[in-house]
Amino acid sequence: MRVAIAGNYGHDNNGDEAILAGMLQSLEKYADICRKDITVFSNYPHKTIEEHKVKSAPLLVRKSNKLIASATTLLSHRKVLKDVDLLIIGGGGLLMDLYKRDAPAYASIAMIAKKMGCEVVVWGVGAGPITTSPGTLLIRQITKAASVITVRDEDSKKLLRRIGVEKSIDITADPAFGLEPAKMRDHSERIKKIAVTAVPYYSKQYWPVHDEEKYSAYISSFAKSLDLLMKEKNVEVTFYATKYPQDLQVVKDIQSNMINTSNLIEKNMKPDDLMKLSIEQDLIIGTRLHSLILAVRTGTPIIGVGYHKKVGSFAKLIGQQDYYVDIESLSENTLLEKVELMEKDWLKHQQEIEQTAHLFYSKAAEFPKMLKQQFGGKLND
Repeated sequence: MRVAIAGNYGHDNNGDEAILAGMLQSLEKYADICRKDITVFSNYPHKTIEEHKVKSAPLLVRKSNKLIASATTLLSHRKVLKDVDLLIIGGGGLLMDLYKRDAPAYASIAMIAKKMGCEVVVWGVGAGPITTSPGTLLIRQITKAASVITVRDEDSKKLLRRIGVEKSIDITADPAFGLEPAKMRDHSERIKKIAVTAVPYYSKQYWPVHDEEKYSAYISSFAKSLDLLMKEKNVEVTFYATKYPQDLQVVKDIQSNMINTSNLIEKNMKPDDLMKLSIEQDLIIGTRLHSLILAVRTGTPIIGVGYHKKVGSFAKLIGQQDYYVDIESLSENTLLEKVELMEKDWLKHQQEIEQTAHLFYSKAAEFPKMLKQQFGGKLND
């Protein structure tokens, strides 16, 4: 079976790279699809080839002239898809119109694939925000082309229903749960080591719309909450980034607002590195969704700080909504209160997270198994 995968890959976001790595491992293990038969549409194909050892083609061809860029992109997509049996749209938060390029890019690939006789499936995506009429139309075109649609949480399913998608929509595990860590985290007697990810919320360097007041309030609240936690619980705090180097400046800004001394891992950590770090911690406090997903995959407890509804949706999906806080509700006492709630039965809490890890690893296998069962024989004829 010849497969193409379209997603937000090759962009130095190691949450997205964890998704792709999980997909590739699961396709090999459960669908008997070899990497040599997979082509990934990527923002920077050379990065994807190097990291994942697959063939890769441009998601978008970059030219100074937009019309020439669009025409060249369409020709490039057709060249790849004419030799493909199955197109996978996923995973990650692809079904949205917050950024101008996303919905048109994925809709174009899906419609070309369908027209050329490929089977099209949507694997474990997030949906939203979807706020414009053109974006709604394009996302409905993606789902129209797909014979199978799976999303990673209930909120994404509800949103697709609201914009008029009537096809069957199933909820599956995020493909990153298909990764296999070197080992699972060992239980600890108490919380001593905490690692933290911080998204550049409304920062002028990163956010689509800069708001200095919101950014300053965010870093100040995060710093105060971590300081109080370190003071009361005598814990060690280490910052790290899943999107490198974009997350480093916000981390340094938080550190500069803290009284206590914290650590910073200042390097580009790939999915295996991120899981290894999680295993070494007692707790991950994360704004980045895949810092939380990879932590849970290793059996490491989490506190989610939500800058986007997907973080809260994930916490709810795995039954950890008591350990979630909206980013604008973060106060000095928030993290201490969440930790003290965990400590009421720390052993039981660790056991529950480990059970969740095994459950979602099993769920992650369901989609590639379905692909083999539903399309394998047909597409190998």
